[in-house]
Amino acid sequence: MSEAPLRIVVIGLSLSSSWGNGHATTYRALLRALAARGHTILFLECDRPWYAAHRDLPDPDFCRLALYDRVEDLADFRAEIAAADFVIIGSYVVDAIRAARMLRPWARLLAFYDIDTPVTLAALARGEAAYISADTIPLYDVYLSFTGGPTLQVLERRYGARMARALYCAVDPALYRPADTHTEPRWHLGYLGTYSEDRQPVLDRLLLEPARRAPGLRFVVAGPQYPASIAWPSNVDRVEHLPPDQHAEFYTSLAWTLNVTRADMVAAGYSPSVRLFEAAACATPIISDAWEGLGSIFEIGTEILCAGSAEDVLAALHWPSARYRALGEAARACVLRHHTADHRAAALIALINEDLVSPVGIEPTTPRLKVSCSTD
Repeated sequence: MSEAPLRIVVIGLSLSSSWGNGHATTYRALLRALAARGHTILFLECDRPWYAAHRDLPDPDFCRLALYDRVEDLADFRAEIAAADFVIIGSYVVDAIRAARMLRPWARLLAFYDIDTPVTLAALARGEAAYISADTIPLYDVYLSFTGGPTLQVLERRYGARMARALYCAVDPALYRPADTHTEPRWHLGYLGTYSEDRQPVLDRLLLEPARRAPGLRFVVAGPQYPASIAWPSNVDRVEHLPPDQHAEFYTSLAWTLNVTRADMVAAGYSPSVRLFEAAACATPIISDAWEGLGSIFEIGTEILCAGSAEDVLAALHWPSARYRALGEAARACVLRHHTADHRAAALIALINEDLVSPVGIEPTTPRLKVSCSTD
């Protein structure tokens, strides 16, 4: 079905650099899919030295990227913002609270895209959220959340969001796919993720401890910012940073990959990581920690495996190859049915056209977006 082309402006943490953040991968997949549907996008990124030193996409071919120094500089783009059909401000944007107040009078439709919803809510409860506040949430026409389930009602009923909708992360299947030729895995289990203090105990239990107990197996952890104090077992390889264009190759070199969820996201539930969809799109079987809502994304036991202990992990690592590959293929089929970037782009455009431009009078928390394998 053809769509009327829209002009979209996104102010996000980073598009140009994936170093130390998962936002860039999410934005790239979604915006590329929107562009393929004929929509025009301007992405505004606050220039920061740590991203400037690690830019792996300085000139995207699917949108216009412009850098600015301070929130006041957004005024230089006032004409584009005012002409846009839809404007998005993302989580962790520098001075996003001031940006929302500045852009509200200019923008026809203004959305907040929270790629960190449980972290945001925890910070709001402590009065420490730097990029959103309780009084700016109602300024947005829609609160797009990486978390679904009961969190959407919390946003609307407790914080006064006009409309809260789940818009989960997704994957571009053209970039994440199985290897063209089958080779034996280089590692038995691997993990891809930036260091996080609250994830580290789970990583220790589900990867480092199995490595200690099975010195004949090979493991790998890829990602930056891990402290020097960590004692890595000798059979655990380290990759300091893995840019997105090497993610698929990494996943296809693994027999299994591990998914570890941040504590706030476990508590909220319904918070799938982009790494889940990337690995599944590569048909790499996934071992994940457990959290509420995971079964609405993948079918546990046939599309994904949950583990709570080193024993659980070691048992999986001794599965016959045919068995774990079947699990990976089932997960890939699920992603292709429900979790590609094009699915998210279609859901976002439907939201704009059906709920925002032409409201239909539904209850705010009535599910409208098909974002998972089953209903939240």
